[in-house]
Amino acid sequence: MTARRSARTRAARLGEAESRVGSARALADGLHPTTVWAFDDLDAVDAWYEGRSPDTFLYYRNGGPNPAALEAAVADLEGAEAGVAAGSGMAAISGAFLAVAQAGDHIVSDQSVYGGTTVLLRTELARLGIATTFVDATDPAAVAAAIRPTTKIVHVESLSNPLLRCPDLSVLAEIAHRAGAILSVDNTFASPILLRPCEHGADIITHSLAKYLGGHSVAVGGVAVGRASIVAAARDRLIRFGGTIGAFDAWMTLQGMKTLPLRMAAHAQNGARVARALADRADIVRVYYPGLTDHPDHVVASRLFPDGLGGMLSFDVGSAATARAFFAAGAEIGIPLAPSLADTRTTVSYPAGTSHRALSRHERYAIGVTDGLIRLSVGIEDADDIVADLDAALTRAKTA
Repeated sequence: MTARRSARTRAARLGEAESRVGSARALADGLHPTTVWAFDDLDAVDAWYEGRSPDTFLYYRNGGPNPAALEAAVADLEGAEAGVAAGSGMAAISGAFLAVAQAGDHIVSDQSVYGGTTVLLRTELARLGIATTFVDATDPAAVAAAIRPTTKIVHVESLSNPLLRCPDLSVLAEIAHRAGAILSVDNTFASPILLRPCEHGADIITHSLAKYLGGHSVAVGGVAVGRASIVAAARDRLIRFGGTIGAFDAWMTLQGMKTLPLRMAAHAQNGARVARALADRADIVRVYYPGLTDHPDHVVASRLFPDGLGGMLSFDVGSAATARAFFAAGAEIGIPLAPSLADTRTTVSYPAGTSHRALSRHERYAIGVTDGLIRLSVGIEDADDIVADLDAALTRAKTA
């Protein structure tokens, strides 16, 4: 019996499907941009609809070779039973939520999740009759107290956006399962290279493909992996709502995933170095990075993330004016202001004006998203160069 290969080896060999031309075979999956598949006869069509030809494809909204390869790859790296790709990270989360909850049901969500997820829960799902209670998910007692008889989902982020809070997934899984609910984890900031929530009891895991999995800011999409029954229900919702992914984005993401272990190692090493450098500066109010001992979740994060904490961190420069001056200086130096993350190059973002713009100032401050907060996505460049660029931008901002 052949031993299971490491994640690094499996990632490097993604896409090695049998695709022969004569005596040779393609080393990578081909791209199949067709919107529809032709059948030899009506019996073959019937076989597809009746589930008797699982390797056959019908119409792009129902899937294709490239989305299927991506789904299988992410599920494999996460250690999940199955996966379904979606048109965006938010589509994947929406499909996962609607696979489990319906009108009259209840969700418990971490109060520190991505702003778009917060708006989805309190606006769109509320409109459908699905209620949500927001709590501090790093406080298990608060999560347990928020559980209702109608609770179907406990939703958290493995590392929250943008303050890098790190809930204890095993404890939350026990709380959710005891109540008959599932644990949903957005694992975008960590990737399956640094953390596999399934190993800690999570039932469904979501990713925005435009972040670490793709890694180069060229492909969009989302994916949900986990228990096969939940994934199947999520697929049905995504097909009906038209939230599925295109072939090209799925193919591009799979190419990016081949280097995911190497990139995550570089992101994690640089992230730790940059966090320490920023923490040493007197002009920084606070640095949010779980690898620092003053982070409230340092102990939990150290246990869950033995291989590093990735390249995401945030730091507070004290005011909106200083943040604006920093962004202007950074743009001149070569640190792009980009409202996304996880590119190979270092970028910065302003949560108060982008990801959490829909929240009121009071709501933002309640969860720590101040006017002076800057989110930093540390790239894979030389760490000394990243620190030097940040030093220069901060010095210019202070002078301004």
